[in-house]
Amino acid sequence: MGSFYLNHIFECMKIDILAFGAHPDDVELGCGGTIVKMVSEGKICAIVDLTRGELGTRGTEETRKAEAHHAAKILGVVARENLGMKDGFLENSEEYQMRIVKMIRKYRPEIVLANAIDDRHPDHAKGAKLVSDACFLAGLRKIETVLEGENQEAWRPKHIFHYIQWKNIEPEFVIDISEHLDKKIEACMAFKTQFYDPTSKEPETPITSKDFYESLTYRAQDLGRLSGVTYAEGFTSEKLIAMKNFDGIVW
Repeated sequence: MGSFYLNHIFECMKIDILAFGAHPDDVELGCGGTIVKMVSEGKICAIVDLTRGELGTRGTEETRKAEAHHAAKILGVVARENLGMKDGFLENSEEYQMRIVKMIRKYRPEIVLANAIDDRHPDHAKGAKLVSDACFLAGLRKIETVLEGENQEAWRPKHIFHYIQWKNIEPEFVIDISEHLDKKIEACMAFKTQFYDPTSKEPETPITSKDFYESLTYRAQDLGRLSGVTYAEGFTSEKLIAMKNFDGIVW
C-alpha cells in the first residue's frame, strides 16, 4: 500500500468525489476530464488505485508510481492512494472489500467513481463490483474498522457512477468536458511508459498505438456530438438519478 498527499493541508477532511481505478491510469482515461472539471469548480477530489499495475507490458512498478504522482498533480486531486492489490487477480474477497471500506470511511465522499461494469480487461469489471459492494458495506455500523489507530465511522456514498473504458458501453448520462479535454490528455500522457511513444523500443500493446491516443479525442468528441457539446465523458449509474430541475442540462 502507499499514499501521497498533493495538498499539504489535507489530512482527513471530507471530500466530494473519490475516484477508484483498478490500475494507475484507469481514472485518467475513464474520467480524467470530469475530475479536472470538478476540481476547477471547487470540488475536492481524490484517487484510489486498487493495484500497482505491475503486470503491464511496459514500465515497472516504480515508473507507474512516479507517473501516477505526476498525473495526480495535473488533475488537481488532493490525494492519491494505492491499495496494493494483486494486478490481474482482483477478487471480491473480504480482505479486499475491507481495504476499500477503510478508504471510503476515511474520505467520506458524496460520489464514488469506479471502473466500467464490463470491459476488455477482467480487472475492470471485477474492480467495479468490488468497489460497489464495499460502498454498501462501508455504511454498516456493525462493521468496525480502524485506520492509523483511530476507530472509523460508518459512511455510505450517495452515488456510485461507473466510467466507460475500452468497450463502448451506452452511457446513462455524460459530463461536458469541452474546456478540459487537453488537461485530461496531459494527465493520461503522464503515464509515458504506457501510451503512444514513437521512440519507444518496448513491445507494442493495444494502448500504445497512435490510434488509441487519438481515440481519447474522437471518443470524447462522439459523445459530445450525441449530447450537443464539443467533448464529453460518459457514465452509468447504479440507481435512478433524481433532478430538482433542468438547470444542469446543456441546452
